[in-house]
Amino acid sequence: MADDEDGVHGTHAGGRAGSSATIGHDDGRTDKHDHGADEGGHAHAGLLGANTELYFALICGALLAIGFAVEKLTSATEWVPIGLYVAAYFFGGFFTLREAITSLRGGKFEIDTLMLVAAAGAAALGAWAEGALLLFLFSFGHSLEHYAMGRAKRAIEALAELAPQTALVRRGDGTVEIPVEELAVGDTVVVKPNERMPADGFVVVGTSSVNQAPVTGESMPVDKRPVEDAAAATAQPDKVESAHRIFAGTINGSGAIEVSVTRLSKDTTLAKVVQMVGEAEVQKSPTQRFTDRFERIFVPAVLMLVVLLMFAWVVVDEPFRDSFYRAMAVLVAASPCALAIATPSAVLSGIARAARGGVLVKGGGPLENLGTLSAIAFDKTGTLTEGRPRITDVLPAEGATEEELLRIAVAVEVLSDHPLAAAITKDGRERLGDAAVPSASSLRSITGRGVMATVEGQSVHIGSPKLFGEIDGEPLPQALRAVTDALEVAGHTTMIVRNGARYLGAIGVMDTPREAAVATLKRLRQIGITRMIMISGDNQRVADAIAKQVGLDKAWGDLMPEDKVEAIKKLKAQDKVAMVGDGVNDAPAMANATVGIAMGAAGSDVALETADVALMADDLS
Repeated sequence: MADDEDGVHGTHAGGRAGSSATIGHDDGRTDKHDHGADEGGHAHAGLLGANTELYFALICGALLAIGFAVEKLTSATEWVPIGLYVAAYFFGGFFTLREAITSLRGGKFEIDTLMLVAAAGAAALGAWAEGALLLFLFSFGHSLEHYAMGRAKRAIEALAELAPQTALVRRGDGTVEIPVEELAVGDTVVVKPNERMPADGFVVVGTSSVNQAPVTGESMPVDKRPVEDAAAATAQPDKVESAHRIFAGTINGSGAIEVSVTRLSKDTTLAKVVQMVGEAEVQKSPTQRFTDRFERIFVPAVLMLVVLLMFAWVVVDEPFRDSFYRAMAVLVAASPCALAIATPSAVLSGIARAARGGVLVKGGGPLENLGTLSAIAFDKTGTLTEGRPRITDVLPAEGATEEELLRIAVAVEVLSDHPLAAAITKDGRERLGDAAVPSASSLRSITGRGVMATVEGQSVHIGSPKLFGEIDGEPLPQALRAVTDALEVAGHTTMIVRNGARYLGAIGVMDTPREAAVATLKRLRQIGITRMIMISGDNQRVADAIAKQVGLDKAWGDLMPEDKVEAIKKLKAQDKVAMVGDGVNDAPAMANATVGIAMGAAGSDVALETADVALMADDLS
């Protein structure tokens, strides 16, 4: 994350940073065909704009064709076609010569030098047409490469232009429009229908649907509603649920909303994406590094061979012209243009296309490794599952009703801050509808077992079956024990509710699989991933249950973070393996995998920093 102040982090509007300073190669790690990047953000900008080199190549081809037609089809003096060929040399060799000079100044012999020497040799032999054809083919290939790379860069730069330049901020009873770089954390921004979001934050007033595709790649708008507790959301903005969270650059729907700002413009998710895509561009893939090393050895070797062949007439009884011609033929044939041209443009195009789809790939290395994977390891919680427990079963005991069971359970659990309590409170209220929930008091936690409280004068206990073997009162009925045993075998967490001396029933809670999990894993198998495994910190029984539901080969449960690292190393010894996790507690495992992939990175700075590949949306597919 170098040069923050000079790159995205020094600009407004989430980087309004589509500048060449962010996207280009300012740190010296230029690819070999991007010299002179100070010329307007494109290596070969000129009088005709960013595509000058392409126009020059086409003019070269046209002059070559006209010269050839004049030479073969008319009786014009030979100086006419030669003049046209010389002009073709100028247009075809202009940018090639510039790049060759830059390379030679840096002490490097590259493909450009080979092509110029070959064209000069052809001219020396009087083969003007052949030399012009050589320069045309090379310059045309180069220009197409730069055109493709230019389009990819402009696509990256377009990301930075997504956030607006100004924001409408609430000040007292009115509003005032200010530049987005002047926004402060805690400001309330008014966003009208169909406007772009000026900053990251959470909704405090109003409801709307938001098109998040520019940042997360999600195809459908996401419904947004106000947070229930603005103070808590301000204190812990990273824990705000996606239903309330807003990202700079996304597009508001038909409802007017007010958003509390949680990040400065230079720190928004959009700004980080733009910066990281720009950095990824200069991280070369294994193939790029190989071609660079190959070229550094190959070009001087070819030039030395050509010099030797030029003096073959000393050893072989033939005219100098024949030796020279043979040397030039070897020179032309030995220029591997495609090898040097294809890889950088393909890598950059792939990275840019992935970014537009909400997938951040940090460089050519991870991009190339993705295509060679044969195994993937998945974290369970928040990756294959929703990441929050849900009520899956409500099983009233004999003589009790589902409504009575839920009313008492919700009354007690609303006082607790445990994740399972939050699941019962939220889902229980939804199931109860308009039914009244009594008030509870005197909540007391029984560590590792459950809770107790007082509801309508009665002592209520809620907890695992073990709790009711340790406290006074009626023992757990056999029928209820059988029900809870069956739920636990299926991977559910069970909570039994007793009101006074009377058992009301059991509630089954589980972190349910994502809707997209089954289809996504099936598609991964179709494209060649032969082995898929879950590695989870949850108990083995729960891990097995989830793995069976989503269609995984195997599940390894009861793993601590260091155990996950060992599991990845074990898999990596057999296959190239990716680790998919949430980017926080799975960071060590992701770092040890061939490719680390973070889920839902749009809301997590840690995930953006940790992974080789970041899925911006909280969407497994």
